Amino acid sequence: MRFKVLTLFPEFFSSPFSTSMLKRADAKGINEYQLINIRDFATDKHQTTDDRPFGGGPGMVMKVEPIHAALYDLGYKDKEHDPNRAARKSRVILTSAKGQAFTQEKAVELSQLDELVIICGHYEGVDERVAWHLADEELRIGDFVLTGGEPAALVMVDAISRLIEGVLGNESSTTNESHSAVGFLGHPQYTRPVEYQGWQVPEILLQGHHKLIEAWRKSQSRQEKN
Repeated sequence: MRFKVLTLFPEFFSSPFSTSMLKRADAKGINEYQLINIRDFATDKHQTTDDRPFGGGPGMVMKVEPIHAALYDLGYKDKEHDPNRAARKSRVILTSAKGQAFTQEKAVELSQLDELVIICGHYEGVDERVAWHLADEELRIGDFVLTGGEPAALVMVDAISRLIEGVLGNESSTTNESHSAVGFLGHPQYTRPVEYQGWQVPEILLQGHHKLIEAWRKSQSRQEKN
């Protein structure tokens, strides 16, 4: 999948994208990462990407013009002038504290795309015209506020990537794990040694009876608390 991240801080992603699973996905040609610095699309000499909010209030708001220009450079017009956007296997996401919750179900949905563009919000927020006219949807990774959308974008890229065929060494790793069924967390896992400081592995896992083990694991999967 092609991940294209619009950000004010591209250096934030340098280490994560060149480490572990995300690095291997790139090396295999499964993933492709492109970092777009929004400042490069500002038109004034100071590369201004934010301004004071209309109506007053604290903080600064990210401007619509540089984001629009960056998307246009990637081949994305505003939704009103791009009738074929819905038919593409691509999506433009805006990270936002007021967006829809990013869930495992959403990660599965997005993993079916060929290209995902993520706009990283920052400061006090992003001009609402980005959400209305440029992004396909707004997503948040939790009920808390971050200093910027970069950590949220990284979480999304990681969660989506591991669902793409060939990224993980063992494709069965994504089955029967936490959140694979809505509202439930995964079962406990153990490995060697059988005993450590008097702490024992449950006997049922040592007997090799797969049906009983499966039943035990299902009983141990606990429902997520709201």
